[in-house]
Amino acid sequence: MNRNNIWIHIILAAVLVGLAAIAGQISHWISKDRSVLINKPVPTKTVAVQRPVNNRESEVLVKFRPNVSLADIRKIAGKNNDEVEDEIENVRGLVAIDDLDNASPEIVAKQYAQMNDLVDYAEPNFEIKLDPAESQSSKDLVIRDNNPVNAPNDPMFNDQWALNNVGQNGGKQKADIGALLAWAKTKGTKKVVVAVLDTGVDYTHDDLAANMWIRPDNVPAYKDDELGVVNDLHGFNADDNLSDPMDENGHGTHCAGVIGAEGDNDKGIAGINWQVEIMPLKFLGRSGFGSTKNAIEAINYAIDRKRNGVNVRIISASWGSTQYSKALEDAIRAAGEEGILFIAAAGNDSTDNDKRPHYPSNYKLPNVISVAALDRNDQLAGFSNYGAKSVHIAAPGKDILSTWLKDSYREASGTSMATPQVSGVAALILSTDPRMGVDKLRERLLKSVDKLDSLNGKVETGGRLNAAKALGN
Repeated sequence: MNRNNIWIHIILAAVLVGLAAIAGQISHWISKDRSVLINKPVPTKTVAVQRPVNNRESEVLVKFRPNVSLADIRKIAGKNNDEVEDEIENVRGLVAIDDLDNASPEIVAKQYAQMNDLVDYAEPNFEIKLDPAESQSSKDLVIRDNNPVNAPNDPMFNDQWALNNVGQNGGKQKADIGALLAWAKTKGTKKVVVAVLDTGVDYTHDDLAANMWIRPDNVPAYKDDELGVVNDLHGFNADDNLSDPMDENGHGTHCAGVIGAEGDNDKGIAGINWQVEIMPLKFLGRSGFGSTKNAIEAINYAIDRKRNGVNVRIISASWGSTQYSKALEDAIRAAGEEGILFIAAAGNDSTDNDKRPHYPSNYKLPNVISVAALDRNDQLAGFSNYGAKSVHIAAPGKDILSTWLKDSYREASGTSMATPQVSGVAALILSTDPRMGVDKLRERLLKSVDKLDSLNGKVETGGRLNAAKALGN
């Protein structure tokens, strides 16, 4: 081959390599665009994502031993060219630390964990992201005149099969939580506060506004050593440390509607509680991203409000992941010690939580209830996680109609939708027995289930939530 031919072949090879690279990039762009479209539906389950939070690769959660003061913690951090980003006041010794050298969180966590005489544990703060829902659809408001006797006048009530299943849309009659019988005894009270730990809540929604918590004048504004005084008029926003917990995603608003959309107001739907106070705890943002630390900060806020006289009795948590966090477990334990029941989604991966743990629902704490999802035929939903030892109760969670952003309504599916069913019934119980402790409340919920063959060996109680039985009806 002569020299000219060699150069021709070299040039052709270079052109082909360049074209291949361009084609690969175009394919990557197309794939990326498809991923965005696929991930657009309503989120109902969560996973831990192994990447930095807010581009801060160094953030870790460290729990120091009780004999180490905050001043000492700051000195220790400073010597390592780190800074204390936040203190979790209600878990003694727990802080979030940023490494100013931008080392990986794994390396920083290992560094602190090796301080055995000073540190109980250290772990990275990983991102949590909502995944797409199994199904979701908008619902048009349809006026119906055939509501059953003693039912609320909310025009979409007949579509709420979870509250009153008469076989609509192919369902099984009485495969519901017995809401009509429960309401004969109580429809809730605004003396009970349920915190929704999620994407926030649209507190201006026509069907929610009357039941939203607003900080009373006699309760001081929330004060945090790092954040200063927070104007928590409508709740708490740990996502971006702003005072407004307005929902920009929809997921939290949907969960809130199940618990406490105003009943018998001739609008939309009825919540399990016609009267209640819903406190938004926002730790997941518009696109469904949050972090373990943000969830802990929100729980820390709820504990503080409880200590300041706000009757927060329930935290409803419709999210989770396979990422174990000792810090999150400690925060939930602290909430239990303050008399707060923590109700958590079992997850939507169709897996056995006894074998593949899902958190926070798998924490073995006396104030945790793990919830699986049922369809309208009293069958375990195909997407629902289960576990004869680690999942405690099942509740309706498929095709659940509830509130959405901007005064709208949607159906959604997931253990995310089953969880607020249990939270709502817990609030009903407290409306009749306000002094009931966490242990008794949890026991009442789990012992009053309807046993189902479909849940035998799948759920610890083997049963579905029953509001009427839980109230003694």
